[in-house]
Amino acid sequence: METKTGLHAVTGAFGYSGKYIAKHLIESGRSVITLTNSLHRENPFPEPIMAYPFHFDEPEKLRSVLDGVEVLYNTYWVRFNYKTFGHSLAVENTRNLLSAAKQAGVRRIVHISITNPSEDSPFEYFAQKAVLEREIKESGLSYAILRPTVLFGKEDILINNIAWTLRKFPVFGLFGDGKYFLQPVHVDDLAQLAVEEGLKAENVILNAVGPETFTFRELVETIGRIIEKPRMIVPLPPRWTYLVGVMIGKFTRDVMITWPEVQALMANLLYVKTPPTCNTKLTDWAHAYGRFLGQQYANELERRKV
Repeated sequence: METKTGLHAVTGAFGYSGKYIAKHLIESGRSVITLTNSLHRENPFPEPIMAYPFHFDEPEKLRSVLDGVEVLYNTYWVRFNYKTFGHSLAVENTRNLLSAAKQAGVRRIVHISITNPSEDSPFEYFAQKAVLEREIKESGLSYAILRPTVLFGKEDILINNIAWTLRKFPVFGLFGDGKYFLQPVHVDDLAQLAVEEGLKAENVILNAVGPETFTFRELVETIGRIIEKPRMIVPLPPRWTYLVGVMIGKFTRDVMITWPEVQALMANLLYVKTPPTCNTKLTDWAHAYGRFLGQQYANELERRKV
């Protein structure tokens, strides 16, 4: 395999956050490759970038792909446990990726984590994210760990599907009183922050949060006003609303939301008491993009098939 001197490697550059990171790198004149499970997905860039499979189960091939790579931007993760993937497998695969990066001489890793990770968390998503943060810190690699809250952008799932629900149904049911907080961050802002941190050497952990804070109820009300679909918003026992989400998931052949996601949201784990590190306001973006927001349901499982 040819030497890829000075390259920047992005996991999942044909997906969501990885696509925006790769776009910023390309626009800044850097050469980019991607590691992906979606080799046949349409290349979203003006000029194709080289795509390689992850080779998680073949360490030497994975190391070879990373030879000559200067910075690795890692967005690889899974949102929930499913019959063909899960958090524990994602942790093991990421361990293999870290090991290969170290052996290949990668200078720095920029890793996308989550707000409020803790190895003691009752929620596997947040506990396993914390495990990976510890292993990155112990790896000997230069690192920047970014902790985003809820991402929004053209391809997002949560914000889009809130809007889709508001368009489709006359009533929106909250999980409980809806008084728990979120700080949405634009995916392009996260990508810009990732690229900026990739050029540095200092080890750092940063919360990637937007400039607006909403309660969940306020978020739903705001989206409803912007897309001109204000609805009656009804507090319900969380399990009831979750079961509605399960039924919608069956209808759409997707997992709309999981019970651990509901619990983590209500536990305020998508909120931090730190100043914003990103600038784009959800309200500004939604006003500009509102006519498209929620027009189609965003299906997580369908995306993973490509």
